[in-house]
Amino acid sequence: MKLSIIGLGLLGGSLALDLRKRKFADHIIGYDKNPVHSAFAKQVGLIDEEVSFEDAVAQGDIIVVAVPVSAVIKILPQILDKISDNQIVLDVASCKGVICERVKYHQKRKRYVACHPMAGTENSGPWSAISGMFDGKAFIICDAEDSDEKAVVTVKQMFEVLNMNPMFFNSFNHDIHVAYVSHIPHVASFALANTVLEKEKNEKNIFNLASGGFKSTVRLAMSNAEMWVPIFTDNKDNVMSVLDTYIEKLQDFKQLLQNNDIEGMADYINHANRVKKVLNK
Repeated sequence: MKLSIIGLGLLGGSLALDLRKRKFADHIIGYDKNPVHSAFAKQVGLIDEEVSFEDAVAQGDIIVVAVPVSAVIKILPQILDKISDNQIVLDVASCKGVICERVKYHQKRKRYVACHPMAGTENSGPWSAISGMFDGKAFIICDAEDSDEKAVVTVKQMFEVLNMNPMFFNSFNHDIHVAYVSHIPHVASFALANTVLEKEKNEKNIFNLASGGFKSTVRLAMSNAEMWVPIFTDNKDNVMSVLDTYIEKLQDFKQLLQNNDIEGMADYINHANRVKKVLNK
């Protein structure tokens, strides 16, 4: 099995690391538009060979597209134009509706499997690749009925090698759900970080006083803008809808605090505590 990875950042690099270690792929080739990324990936052994974009498309039995959403939308049709009927293409972007719609009527649509592994960190670049990052996490396949059945089975086997748990969604429903569980948490973290940086001018105080709670909440604020701006814009309607509800809940708490409503604040917190049951299922 020859695996081709286009985009050698955190996700692409981590996939290469564990798919090699767990012997899913015999040979891994890679391309990144940033030559520093591809050179580093080759130097540390994430990939066996640096290749051009054209060779990455031509040579891979499975082609993993691990680039930002806006780039997937642009290059996925180009990749499908070039592949054979035996190759499989998948992407790992966190917005699926706009991508699936872009290639819905492509003659090679069956060779494409729309994926989203629900894993990652705030870091970026191939030097951030982590072994085991995918273990125990969910991976989502969207619009599986539009893909070749054997291609879906092969991709499912690939992610199961990474110890991931499969889920199947309609692409647009997927985008609604990830707006809640992934996209809005990032917005909240960016907003909190900017609030603290504006209110606390002494950065040394932030460092000295920051506890585990603050650090864990703003960890996402260290995420890469190049990756997240396209996610927000491509899932704009869902993010805006969830953001309206989030702002409403902030206003509710502000009103309770303003009114010194002790019982109301306790109810607000106790209701939020119910999320523990959801996450522990």
